[in-house]
Amino acid sequence: MTIYHSGVSRRSFLAAAGAFGAATVAVPRVALSQDGKVLTLRSYSDIQVLDPAFRLSVPEGDIITAIFAPMVTPQPGDTWDWKAVAVDSIEQLDDVTVAFTLKDNIGFTDGYGQMTAEDVKFSIERFADPAMESPYAGDWSALKEVEVKDKLSGLIHLKNKFVPLWTTTLPTAASCILSKRAMEELGDKMTTTPVAQSGQYLLAEWVPKQKTILRRNPDWQHEPGGFDEIHIIPIEDPATAERGFEAGDLDYTWTSVSSLPRLKENPPAGSVVLEKPSLAYVWLGMNQDNEALQDVRVRRAIQHAIDRTSVVDAAYFGAAAVGNGIIAPGLPGSRDSVTYDYDPDKARELLAEAGAEGLSVTLDILNQSERLAAAQVIQANLADVGVTCEIKQNDSGTFWTLGAKEGDYFMNLQLILSRFSMQPDPSWATVWFTPEQIGVWNWERFNSAEYKDLHEQGLVESDTAKRDEIYKKMQALMDESGCYVFFTHEVVGAIHRDTILPGLKPNGESLLAEFKPA
Repeated sequence: MTIYHSGVSRRSFLAAAGAFGAATVAVPRVALSQDGKVLTLRSYSDIQVLDPAFRLSVPEGDIITAIFAPMVTPQPGDTWDWKAVAVDSIEQLDDVTVAFTLKDNIGFTDGYGQMTAEDVKFSIERFADPAMESPYAGDWSALKEVEVKDKLSGLIHLKNKFVPLWTTTLPTAASCILSKRAMEELGDKMTTTPVAQSGQYLLAEWVPKQKTILRRNPDWQHEPGGFDEIHIIPIEDPATAERGFEAGDLDYTWTSVSSLPRLKENPPAGSVVLEKPSLAYVWLGMNQDNEALQDVRVRRAIQHAIDRTSVVDAAYFGAAAVGNGIIAPGLPGSRDSVTYDYDPDKARELLAEAGAEGLSVTLDILNQSERLAAAQVIQANLADVGVTCEIKQNDSGTFWTLGAKEGDYFMNLQLILSRFSMQPDPSWATVWFTPEQIGVWNWERFNSAEYKDLHEQGLVESDTAKRDEIYKKMQALMDESGCYVFFTHEVVGAIHRDTILPGLKPNGESLLAEFKPA
C-alpha cells in the first residue's frame, strides 16, 4: 500500500453544490470533522438488495456485513486474514468439518430473539439450496449440512475439501447469519427493507439515490462500530465524488484510477491518499447467443480489432497496467499474456470470412468517465475494421440487471464493458463464468463443460502449481470462445480525512464497522 499525506488545513470548494450534484443538495453536510460522531462516505451504487444470498454489488455487501453479523470478517490491514464477529470460536477440525460456537448475547431486532445455531444452519443451507437459485451458491457448493449440537454450537460438514472456505466464503457476506423465523415469515428474499438485523450497525434510513444511514446498534455488546452514524452517499462517477470530497461533503471516497497521479502529486488539504493493489478485473464481454455474434469468427475478429494498451491508457492515464485475464497478479492462475493480439488485418479477414462486413453492434457501459473513455477507444478500433459501434450509457440500477435472465434485454445485449470485484482466491473469479451463471452473472452466455470441470477441480486442489495450471487453462478457454477481451486489474485509489482511520481490506474494499476516528 502506498500512502500520500497532506497536512494543510481543509481547502474550501465554493462550487460544492454544482460539483457534487443532487446528493449534495439533498443531504446536509454532516461529515466527521464537524462533531466526530458521523462518518460520511461515498458508495459507487445505491442499494437494491440487502439479502446476503442475492446481493448485487460490493457496496451492498459492505452494508450487509455491517447490519447482519457474519461469523467472521476480514481483518483490516495489508494482509489477508480474518477475525471473529458472531462466533466465540471457530475451528477447522479436518478437511470436511468446521466446529463453531456463537457468542451468547447476540440478538436480532424486531423481537426475533437470540441468535442460535439453528439460525446458522438455516442461513448457510439457504445459500446452498438449489431451489433458492442464489447467484452465490458456489460459495457453499461443498456444503453437506450444518449439524446443530446445542443452542450455540454446531458443525459445518462439507462433502469434500474446499480450498477457498477461509478466503472467499467465511470472511464474506456468505457467512452472515439471518433469523430463521424472520426469513420463514418473510417467505422470500429481502430487498431494501432488512428484517431482524443483528450487526454492529443497523439500517436507520434509506432515501433512494440520495443516502443510506447506518446507526450504531445499541444492543451490540462486543466491539462497537467507530461512529454513531455512517452516512453513505451513492455517487456513480468517481470524479464527481472527488469534487465532493474537496468540497468537504465526504470523509472518505474511492477515487478514479485516472485521478491517482494528480492526487498523489497534490493531495487535497487535510487528506490522506491511498493506493492499494486491486484484485478486480475489467473486460469487454460479447454475448455469444446474440444473433449478430453467434459466429465465433465475428467474436474473434473483435478480439483482434481492439488495442488493449490504448484502451487502458485512455481510461486510466497510465495509472493502471494492462491485464491478461480474470485472475490478478499474485494469485494462482495469473497470466502474462492472452492468446489473441491486436491485429486489425486479421480482424478484417475474419469478418470477411464470416460474411459480417458492415456489422453494427451496441456496447453497454456504466455511466462513468473511465468507462466512457475506454468505450470510445473501443468504438474507434472497431470503426477501423468496418464495425459500427453504438455506446449505450447506463446508470448503476439499470446496468447491473442488463444480462439477467429475468429481464427483457439479455438476448439483445451484444458488447458490454464490465468490472467485477474479487476475493483472494482464483475460484472467485472463475465461478461467475460457469454454465450455472448464464443469465445470472455470465452475460456472455459462455457455456463450456470443460471449463466447469476445471473449476470444480480447482476447488479441491491445494497444490499451488497444479491450481496455477488449472486456472490458466480455464482462461485460455475463455480466450478461445471469442467472448472476452481482457483489459486491466486496475489499482485501487482512495482518499480520506486525516481525522479518520479507514477500515479496509488489503484490496481497498471497505469494512464499515472497522472505520474509526484517528
